[in-house]
Amino acid sequence: MIEIILPPSVAAVDTTADPPDARLFPEEAALIRQAVDKRRREFTTGRACAREAMGLLGRTAEPVLRGERGEPLWPMGLVGSITHCAGYRAAALSRAAEVAAIGIDAEPNEPLPNGVLPAVSSPAEREMIHELRRGHPGVRWDRLLFCAKESVYKVWFPLTGRWLGFEDAEVSVSPLAGTFEARLLRGGPRVDGHELTGLTGRWLVKNGLLLTAIVVPAHVR
Repeated sequence: MIEIILPPSVAAVDTTADPPDARLFPEEAALIRQAVDKRRREFTTGRACAREAMGLLGRTAEPVLRGERGEPLWPMGLVGSITHCAGYRAAALSRAAEVAAIGIDAEPNEPLPNGVLPAVSSPAEREMIHELRRGHPGVRWDRLLFCAKESVYKVWFPLTGRWLGFEDAEVSVSPLAGTFEARLLRGGPRVDGHELTGLTGRWLVKNGLLLTAIVVPAHVR
């Protein structure tokens, strides 16, 4: 499903179930030895999706370990992103020669819990959400904003190694084009010698889910 909003250079695999035969490499299993069952299932299925995507790129399956902030550590020559929420897991991978970073995220098409929106949005973003709700009530725009910002962070951190707060990117959403723009409010990452001041992504609402994706090309024109 998420492949709909990804370019052909990205291999994507997703699922709505946890396959009972999915297995981890020993190094991966060690990372979640103390985890609860829910977390183990999310982690295992996400890695299974990642390995299937590796196969689509002509790569042999390899472990995907974890960095200091929980980010996936991809095998040499690959970049990617993993997401999971209730009833959905996905991985998106590409060759580093073609893509500098990928950020995907999935959330249920449901309102954010009370009190979360003010913590993750600016006044301008809240005004945008108010207008979007009036014109397009079928989408939970507050949750989509959160989802888009998660995709921004998943692109930002691998490129910079630095934290990015919700207040450090301002997102505007196009309800008809299925795209969003994120303006970076602090010094952005450099790709191909250029500093990125903004990111462009795509979004999709389907089967009760909100999906967002950002793909940063390795070569900036």
